[in-house]
Amino acid sequence: MQQFLHQLLSIKKYIIRLMLPLLISIVGSSLWATPALATGVYQMPNLVAGDTTWVLDEGDVISRINEGKISSALGNLAKETGNEVRFVTVRRLDYGETPESFTKALFEKWFPTKEAQANQTLLVLVTVTNGTEIITGDKVKSLLTDSIAESVASETLGAPLRDGNKYNQAFVDASDRLVAVLSGQPDPGPPEIVDNVQVEGTFKKAEETDQGNATAWVVGLLIAATIIPMATYYIYQINQPSSNG
Repeated sequence: MQQFLHQLLSIKKYIIRLMLPLLISIVGSSLWATPALATGVYQMPNLVAGDTTWVLDEGDVISRINEGKISSALGNLAKETGNEVRFVTVRRLDYGETPESFTKALFEKWFPTKEAQANQTLLVLVTVTNGTEIITGDKVKSLLTDSIAESVASETLGAPLRDGNKYNQAFVDASDRLVAVLSGQPDPGPPEIVDNVQVEGTFKKAEETDQGNATAWVVGLLIAATIIPMATYYIYQINQPSSNG
């Protein structure tokens, strides 16, 4: 009997030894994943007025085809009118940072003087929350008023995001509207809002699915480490010949 109990204990220790690396990995990823993905203004590349970089997709949500299309349209706008528009996406922001504070700080980093800011428009998206912010220079406000700029950020960009995280459509629509307005054409206005039953994406991100699966494995192994020895001992007991026989 003592030898059998020793075997049960060995089985439990073996199972725990197997799941320990997985448990450490999950705990480690939970502790370090969020800070690693956070972005601060100090991490953004340097840029100045006249630079031909129009899209900085740090959040990796715009396809290469659409990024090229948008960059071409914004580049042509700058050549023809002198008005420069830049789109920036990031996954998440440093602790305590908001889309508004990040956009303002980035705008001032890239264009530190009123003269440099005058013809600039900066539109930022934080993908983890789909938070948006737009800031404009003084000279473009005669065409791109504050109300139109806010509508671009909250409606033209925001509507496709609320309708299933359609990032490519959102930025193409925002580009088309900004190019039209800053070229002196009539404002095409925001897109028509269609009420849908599902207004947000319901599919989990790959990293959320992977972590969920890993957690399920750990829970399963913990249960197995407890139940298997108990079940084995129970089977052992009922298979023992009765002492009263």
